[in-house]
Amino acid sequence: MIHKRPAPYERTVSGAWLLAMRPKTLLAGAVPVMVGIAAAVSNDVVKWGPSLGALVAAILIQVGANFANDLFDFRKGSDTDDRLGPIRVSGSGLLTSRQMVSGIYVAFGSASLIGVYLVWVGGWPILAIGVLSILAAITYSGGSLAYGYRGLGDLAVFLFFGVFAVNGTYYIQALSFDWLAVWACIPVGALATAILTVNNLRDIDTDRATGKVTLAVQMGVLGTRKEYIMLLILAFLVPLAMWGLGVVGPEIMLTWIVVPYGVWLAKSVCREHGRSLNRVLERTAQLELIYGMLFSGGLILQG
Repeated sequence: MIHKRPAPYERTVSGAWLLAMRPKTLLAGAVPVMVGIAAAVSNDVVKWGPSLGALVAAILIQVGANFANDLFDFRKGSDTDDRLGPIRVSGSGLLTSRQMVSGIYVAFGSASLIGVYLVWVGGWPILAIGVLSILAAITYSGGSLAYGYRGLGDLAVFLFFGVFAVNGTYYIQALSFDWLAVWACIPVGALATAILTVNNLRDIDTDRATGKVTLAVQMGVLGTRKEYIMLLILAFLVPLAMWGLGVVGPEIMLTWIVVPYGVWLAKSVCREHGRSLNRVLERTAQLELIYGMLFSGGLILQG
């Protein structure tokens, strides 16, 4: 059992479920949908019904992924007494495995119900993205071939929280793909991956001890810090490239307002370690949200 002491509200059933949802991580599911909607607004193809459906479905899939990760990490023994991250409800005994399985079914089942409408609107491409997203959420840490334990988590996050989410959101409105959305998915995916990168940097020692071979474990502390910095650089170079190549107007450079924040985070990730990286993790999620809002604003203004 994990010996971290939960806060009083977390000992209630509702508090435990809220803790299991990990609300701060839900931004990773919402931001790419927001950017995909902004790209559709820019190209004058926005449809608000499918947009709202995509947003709710994305958040529900993220909730289901958090439930699955909590449960399967506990079952695999990777949540130990030495865990540095936030308390987990399975390992702490706040919720039983049966309750967590029920929560997984409810989250993914609800997403699937909304998915029926989205597939009716968008056809087989949306069906493919939805099915793959749910499978990826479950197999990240579940099953004997859990890819999150084999150094593939970073690639999966870039694909599902960048490429598929942004382009899928755009497609459900326009019923076609567009290079604007292709460009837009790159920085969003990079920042979502940066969140996972700092999470895995924090957990290098405990993951290595429990046999969880993340990309961070493979690359080591120095390599993981370099990955984080390169992801931030990529996120800020893409708008410059889009403007320079004439894909969008100068409004997209609104994103550079948060360059100083990115520089500060890059310096922080190089000097912090262990539990102190939790602050860097939270602020990286904040950076993704602010960046996503500025990027979306730039797309809409230039449209």
